[in-house]
Amino acid sequence: MPKTPEQWLEETTPLRKQTSEARMANSELKPNILVVDDEAQIIRVLKTTLSSQGYGIRTASDGEEALQLMKDWTPDLIVTDLRMPNVDGLELCRHVRTQSRVPIIVLSVKGEEAIKVEALDAGADDYITKPFSVNELLARVRAALRRASAPQQQETALVEVGDFRIDIPGRTVQVKDREIRLTPKEFDLLVYLARHPGKVITHRALLGAVWGQNSIEQPEYLRVFVGHLRKKLEPDENAAHYIITEPWVGYRFEPGD
Repeated sequence: MPKTPEQWLEETTPLRKQTSEARMANSELKPNILVVDDEAQIIRVLKTTLSSQGYGIRTASDGEEALQLMKDWTPDLIVTDLRMPNVDGLELCRHVRTQSRVPIIVLSVKGEEAIKVEALDAGADDYITKPFSVNELLARVRAALRRASAPQQQETALVEVGDFRIDIPGRTVQVKDREIRLTPKEFDLLVYLARHPGKVITHRALLGAVWGQNSIEQPEYLRVFVGHLRKKLEPDENAAHYIITEPWVGYRFEPGD
């Protein structure tokens, strides 16, 4: 049975057992997060959960209020619902992306795949499906902030990430010192994924980047090539390790430690 906001809040009780001094110390070190949702209970759950970890939290009830707030305050991360009055989460993503690269995590309910994909294409970095666990929320937040704080990867001739070493001019790939032979399109697909580790990449984004904008409505290309790529990269093709499928949405590349 799906968890209610009250049950989520109850899960966070151990997290709230820090002393006020510890929370003040953490807040000086940890980033600021803007939480946007029109449900007061969800706002309360997210604010309690995130502030218990030392994050500085501000809240808004819709995208319009969030944009007004951001005129005088710059968050390090935005967590926003999609379905809201006035300016919804999708429009908020579009507005923010015209002026900022701040990471955005969108909240959606099961069955909203279409708007979820639209939000990712509009600039969101990740999504969480309601109801979600506290641990998942905190893990997604940490991952988004970690990616944002990493040095921006340049279009270099060598991509080294996790288990992967990709020599772009030489068109060679090594995974844990094991050389992998790829076709030209498999290679291009891997390079794009490797330059966006940990981030959800939609089908349309991958198709446009690797096959061009004329191919964005032909997802069968992607399924075939991801399948081929997995067989060459994965030690067990039945247990996806590096290329994770996000159902109905796209793929997430996890390069290893």
